[in-house]
Amino acid sequence: MTPVILLAAEKESAEVTDWAARVGWVVGLGLFVALVYWLMREGWKWRSTLQGDLPELPTAPHEPGPAKLTMSGRYHGSTTAGQWLDRIVAHGLGTRSRVELTLTDAGLDVVRPGANDFFVPVAALREARLDKGIAGKVLTEGGLLVVTWEHGDKMIDSGFRSDHAAEHNEWVETLNDMINKTETEGAR
Repeated sequence: MTPVILLAAEKESAEVTDWAARVGWVVGLGLFVALVYWLMREGWKWRSTLQGDLPELPTAPHEPGPAKLTMSGRYHGSTTAGQWLDRIVAHGLGTRSRVELTLTDAGLDVVRPGANDFFVPVAALREARLDKGIAGKVLTEGGLLVVTWEHGDKMIDSGFRSDHAAEHNEWVETLNDMINKTETEGAR
């Protein structure tokens, strides 16, 4: 026999796919992903339970006064002040959403379609600054407006990003001027 014929005789047919093993792996992987998702959800609910001592969020007064500044953009979440990775999820503060901010003499009105709205009275405002990140969102330096405020006995940082980032500087200046004016009046 010639070598070509021997090689053809030695060839075997391709192995048949073991569908039962393949389906088993796919089902197992799907169950693993579902377990990880469920654990993440339980962690979120546990964090909300731990933060259950946070009082209800204030609502805007009926007559807040004329608007000093308005801004539309995104709300990226709230964290414990100074700890940019310690997300606060109680009362819906961990839910990202679109936002409409309105600053008046009464305080900061945060309107979030599809999420809980809240109001920060001017007496609770502590600081406004530009930053680069808050839990789950990192931007370029100065790309995020962070407002520090006091709620109950907890200091909170809330992160906002305007649709027009050039507005951030004006917000920081105006908010800090209001805070300084309030502190000066309170010291008298």
